[in-house]
Amino acid sequence: MPARTGAAIAAGLVILISTALADPSGDPSAASSTDGLYSDARGNPTYRISKDGTVDWYTSIGYLRYTANCLQCHGPDGLGSSFAPSLTDALQSLNYSQFIDTVTNGKQNVSASQDLVMPAFGTNPNVMCFIDAIFVYLRARSDGALGRGQPANSAPRPAGYTAREDACLG
Repeated sequence: MPARTGAAIAAGLVILISTALADPSGDPSAASSTDGLYSDARGNPTYRISKDGTVDWYTSIGYLRYTANCLQCHGPDGLGSSFAPSLTDALQSLNYSQFIDTVTNGKQNVSASQDLVMPAFGTNPNVMCFIDAIFVYLRARSDGALGRGQPANSAPRPAGYTAREDACLG
């Protein structure tokens, strides 16, 4: 096989693999639910918003936890700031596992023109105990399914949620 053909095939595979892995968010339709946490067909956490605007519990809690832990750098409603990028834009190219990895381990991107550092939150229970909820909220914002500000109506707290939260927070 000529080198050019091999390089073209390799480049095509890289594009296909990166597209498959990127799964920016994919189809957000809820395919299943466990204790009030909805998942899409790929098993990623997702939101559920009723026609009357009522959001699922995790989207509602995600807004509160985002506001408490992420807003300082990433700005209101995930829109970014002078300190950190827009997360509504970032989720257009990050999948769930990449999001979890970045939040857990942090990220450092230093160049001559900028110095971007995200601290690791992997040991912070105020973030990690609610990471799925934060992702769900940001996914709804990124997909344009949820407007700015606190959702006006929320589904009730699912049975067992308090026990799960207490167990995680200690």
